[in-house]
Amino acid sequence: MKILLHACCAPCLIYPYSRLKDQGNEVTAFFYNPNIHPFREYKKRFETLKIYAENFNFPLVYDKKYELIDFLRKIVFHEAERCSICYSTRLERTALLAKDQGFEAFTTTLLFSKYQRHDLVTSLCNTISLRYNIPFIYEDFRAGWHLGMDIAKELDMYCQSYCGCIYSEQERYDKSIKMLASTNDKLKIHRDTNYVHNVSDCHQK
Repeated sequence: MKILLHACCAPCLIYPYSRLKDQGNEVTAFFYNPNIHPFREYKKRFETLKIYAENFNFPLVYDKKYELIDFLRKIVFHEAERCSICYSTRLERTALLAKDQGFEAFTTTLLFSKYQRHDLVTSLCNTISLRYNIPFIYEDFRAGWHLGMDIAKELDMYCQSYCGCIYSEQERYDKSIKMLASTNDKLKIHRDTNYVHNVSDCHQK
C-alpha cells in the first residue's frame, strides 16, 4: 500500500517508518509543520529529517513555505483549542496531499510520541479520513518509543526539547508556569485528600 506518513520530526519518524515498511508498504514521509517556532528551530528539525532521508534513501516531500503567520492567525484567541487546531491543520494538509498524489492512505508520526494527545489525534484522523475519502492507517506507534529514541541517540540526531509551537516553548522553559502547575497539582492533591477525609468522616458518623 502507498502511504503518506506525516512526519513532525526525524526522531519520531524512525519507528513508524520502519514499522510500516516492514509490513510491506511503500512509504513517503511528508514534512508539514507550520506550528514550529522559532524559524531556526523549524529549520533545524527539517534539516535533521532531510539528512536522515538522504542517508537512508527514503522519499521525503515537503512544503517549501513556512506558514507560521497563517498558523498563528488560527490560534490567537483560541489558545484553549490550540492542540486540536494544530493537529487538524497538519493532518488535513496530509490527507489532501495523499488524495491528490494518488496515495492509498495516510498516517502520522504524532501517534508515536507519548507527549501528544493520542486519542485526539486518532479522532481527528478518522474524521478527516471520512471527509476526504482517504483511508487512515492507525497504529499505536508508542510501543516503539524507547527503540526509536535509542536509535536517534545512536545516530546523534537532533532531538527537540518541546513540542513546537510558541506556547509549548514557553511551557517548557518558563519557570513561573512550571511553578504554577506544581502549585495547582499540590492544591489538587490537597483537595482530593480533604475530600477523602470528609467522606471517611461521614461514614464514621
